[in-house]
Amino acid sequence: MASTSPRRSSGGDPSSPLLPSPASPSSSGGPLGRLAGLRGAARFIRRTGSRRLMREPSVAVRETAAEHLEERQTDWAYSKPVVVLDVLWNLAFVAVAAAVLAASPAERPAVPLRVWLAGYVLQCLLHVLCVTVEYRRRCREAGQDGAADGDFKLSIVKHLESANTMFSFIWWIVGFYWVSAGGQALSHDAPQLYWLSIVFLAFDVFFVVFCVALACVIGIAVCCCLPCIIAILYAVTDQEGASEEDINNLSKFKFRTMGDQDKLVAGIAAPVGGVMTECGTNPPVEHILSAEDAECCICLCPYEDGAELRELPCNHHFHCSCIDKWLHINATCPLCKFNIVKSNLDREEV
Repeated sequence: MASTSPRRSSGGDPSSPLLPSPASPSSSGGPLGRLAGLRGAARFIRRTGSRRLMREPSVAVRETAAEHLEERQTDWAYSKPVVVLDVLWNLAFVAVAAAVLAASPAERPAVPLRVWLAGYVLQCLLHVLCVTVEYRRRCREAGQDGAADGDFKLSIVKHLESANTMFSFIWWIVGFYWVSAGGQALSHDAPQLYWLSIVFLAFDVFFVVFCVALACVIGIAVCCCLPCIIAILYAVTDQEGASEEDINNLSKFKFRTMGDQDKLVAGIAAPVGGVMTECGTNPPVEHILSAEDAECCICLCPYEDGAELRELPCNHHFHCSCIDKWLHINATCPLCKFNIVKSNLDREEV
């Protein structure tokens, strides 16, 4: 596991610094609907899961990965292609509703379906307005530092989007009630209004189910198959974290398991998982790992004899293959959020 471990170098005394706690997360959202919070799944596992299955540092890593995914979700949701698709999609709903309302003046439904469709059009237009304003604000902030005016607009947009989401939920219930109350008679008295309302109601159900299912799949993948998520992000995203030079400057180690004979020679009685030996140092610098710490908390696999490990300046260690991909997309330690790029810059200035 990537917790701090006792150290042993030539003539050195072992030390065991405390594991820093992860920083408080922040929430985010997107124009295509807010997916269920991924960090909630990680916190739920931390509160209710068995420590034998997933110990605390492993959960902290998955919470950090969930935060990173939420940040990227917001960036992708407000990217130009997604915003254009979202606006066109909602305007298509508005156009179809307007066309059906204009083509059905003779229809006389027993329930006010025209009022419901007008409300549905209103929420689509309000959503388009919120998305457009937020997208323009982000574009301005990308070119210059954010100002207080931008924060004020962000607050207004968030309140409007939240109110629109609540209105959409209530309006869907109202529409479902009216359609159910009208019964089959609506299909004869107002077929166009009836079927358009059915389509809009069904689409909303499909969209909510899709978002919840997608959030559950991502949450399960983050908890159970984090290396796959990191590999996908590494393959599809640009290099936004540490550079290859920054990563190569980090200490690299070889892991060696300790047999009973080695423990007797070293005079160690406590359970020991193995020894990390730093590559390219003379005399060799060694870190003694307990049995609990001899595990990568990204892939949850124990360190095998001869495995290559990477230790960050914050003393947390991982498999090279796991942490290098993570640092490529995020230059912070997945456990304590220590920024290795900032650390390298500070070291160069000194």
